[in-house]
Amino acid sequence: MSNLTAIEWTDATWNPVRGCSRVSEGCRNCYAERVAARFSGAGLPYHGFADMTPRGPRWTGRVELVPGKLAEPLGWRRPRRVFVNSMSDLFHEELGFEDIAAVWGIMAACPRHTFQILTKRPERMRDWFLWMREFALSQRDIVSAPSMRQAALKAAFTAMGETGAAERRLGRAWEGDGARGPWPLPNVWIGVSVEDQATADARVPLLLELGQVAVRFVSAEPLLGPLDLSQWLMDKQERHDRRTTAYQRFALQARALPPNLADPAAYTASLDWVIAGGESGPGARPAQREWARLLRDQCEAAGAAFFFKQWGEHAPNWLHHRDGREVPGSVWMDRVGKRAAGRLLDGREHNGFPGGGS
Repeated sequence: MSNLTAIEWTDATWNPVRGCSRVSEGCRNCYAERVAARFSGAGLPYHGFADMTPRGPRWTGRVELVPGKLAEPLGWRRPRRVFVNSMSDLFHEELGFEDIAAVWGIMAACPRHTFQILTKRPERMRDWFLWMREFALSQRDIVSAPSMRQAALKAAFTAMGETGAAERRLGRAWEGDGARGPWPLPNVWIGVSVEDQATADARVPLLLELGQVAVRFVSAEPLLGPLDLSQWLMDKQERHDRRTTAYQRFALQARALPPNLADPAAYTASLDWVIAGGESGPGARPAQREWARLLRDQCEAAGAAFFFKQWGEHAPNWLHHRDGREVPGSVWMDRVGKRAAGRLLDGREHNGFPGGGS
């Protein structure tokens, strides 16, 4: 299966983990589950991970790291944005912490690429970051950024079997500053997938607790209801003011906080990027135009990047006066198919990326 992708906000996908399970309403029509079920026959990549049942495609609950897929990004010479585990969740409960660390080791060895991680399981993501400190401590007398990176690289070596080929492919990461760079990795963007206000309220705060992360983002796809993310979207001045207050407030309490949460900046973190999109495929539910507009306007007010990925199967339709003006309250959603629905919001594409890229 090719690593090239039609997903508009990334360049390639990398799936070193296979298998998943449903966790919330946004999983009901999961495209990954459908694809996995299609390739679940004997001898195919997802055999044992998904089935086609009378109720439709279903995950079996089996989740595993695929060591043979780990090294793929090492061979990609041209820098690219890489969506990690488009067919799974890196922080799934059935995946061991050592296996998650191995994936991070490969990302540490590929600073030329930007890796984009999405999870519906931020609680386990937080737990993994805490475990990673202990893992690094077991390798070194002190925990530091270099020891964290080296611990992740060691996990990658181990997962790949510590073969000569693995050592050659990962060896460059030990040269120069490869194993002594910063942590968390500056080439890794971390996001949570949400579908409505309830899942945003549960997942976004845990994402922001992680402290210093290069880019934090939300993927609101499928968008199943109106979302108010404004409390987690701050412009530069507001972020500065809150951070100053936070340092004063937490200065005397930092020692009582979990090790990687002791940075007061974690309490003033802001979302850098919001992706939104409607649902596609069989059984797709429509995303209302006003929901997309609401997210766009919140991002514009805070100076955050906004990317509108697609309408999905349904497109907005509305009546007009004879002079071309819209009739108020006349909008509804027609099922026209993903291609016909397109990705225009109020007549234009929204292709924002963190840092102003495209």
